[in-house]
Amino acid sequence: MKIISVDIFQLQWFGLMPAWHPVVIRINTDAGISGFGEAGLAYGSGSLGAVGSLKDLVHRVIGQDPLRNEAIWNELYQDTFWGKGGGVVFYSAVSAIDTALWDIKGKYFHTPVYQLLGGQTRNRIRAYASQIQFGWGKHVEFLATPKDYAQAAEKAVQEGYTALKVDPFMMQADGTFGVHDQQLLTQAQIQMYYDRIAAVRQAVGENVDIILECHARLNVDSAIKFAAKVEPLSIYYMEEPNSPRNPQLTKEIRNKVSIPLASGERLVTRYGFKPFLDERSLSVIQPDVGICGGITEAKKISDMAAIDDVSVQLHVCGSPIATAAALQLEAVSPNALIHEYHEISLKQPNIDSGKYHDMPENGWFTIPDRPGIGQELSTQAMKEAITETIQ
Repeated sequence: MKIISVDIFQLQWFGLMPAWHPVVIRINTDAGISGFGEAGLAYGSGSLGAVGSLKDLVHRVIGQDPLRNEAIWNELYQDTFWGKGGGVVFYSAVSAIDTALWDIKGKYFHTPVYQLLGGQTRNRIRAYASQIQFGWGKHVEFLATPKDYAQAAEKAVQEGYTALKVDPFMMQADGTFGVHDQQLLTQAQIQMYYDRIAAVRQAVGENVDIILECHARLNVDSAIKFAAKVEPLSIYYMEEPNSPRNPQLTKEIRNKVSIPLASGERLVTRYGFKPFLDERSLSVIQPDVGICGGITEAKKISDMAAIDDVSVQLHVCGSPIATAAALQLEAVSPNALIHEYHEISLKQPNIDSGKYHDMPENGWFTIPDRPGIGQELSTQAMKEAITETIQ
């Protein structure tokens, strides 16, 4: 079996979010088996960079045996020059390729990918409602008042979720999207952000886990000060309190706060995670299968973390392809903590872009048992996408 072509799909969801542009590939073989993978840069600025990297890298895999995915990963790391220094754009392309190869392998052997990775340690996983500052429903909202935050949290809990994540720093007092300049938080800012989290805690009660999302927007002093303020609210863990580019700063925060820290969605390969694991500055690591190097690398990162009693919460913010790939790895990894179910996954265009409509029920995700990663793009999504085929 050989790879004969690769289709690159830029999904087009006009009206959903102006900056939402998932990039998915389909690797095709001469045996009639195709595999899907996603480059995890659906948001922010970078999707076109992923397309460009894919157009470069897929030429290296065409003609190869897709079952040799470890060898192909090693070639992309060793022989592209940038593999040993590439960042999220380069490795989003590697990730898409690697995930698609695993999808092909699973379909070739008529089994889910999790069986090829060692078999299930679980058949379902708890999910959390992610990013409720955008509301929790079919339309994106920019929430401002504590009451708004409380109502979004209540809605998620009513649907069965026992954990949720909220970024209180993202919206200004008037509800406009905007962030501070990463200097010391003023007392007025601290109080506004605290009031939002406190309203969530009051709304959901003591038995719901709250993840505090910071999106790396705080400096060290502000992170330490705010953590002390919210500590009585029993935060499950504090995500990306500072930039992940300086592991020593994360260690400083860890040494001064009691709330467990999490980070990793912007880190690539096991080498990017190593400093944090060596220092055990993180209690939870958050590799993104669509960014860190694909299923091959995410599995190795998860196994490394287990040595240091560090849990894994895969970052998931993409199309149903991204969700499916994460679930396969979560099925296998004993230290997988919880599944991120992003509010973007509630939007109908996102749901419709997948061939299968897998969603949590009562706050839990059942691991699909379909061959491969268990998901494909829908015919409609591929038809509407900007598509380029490399042969």
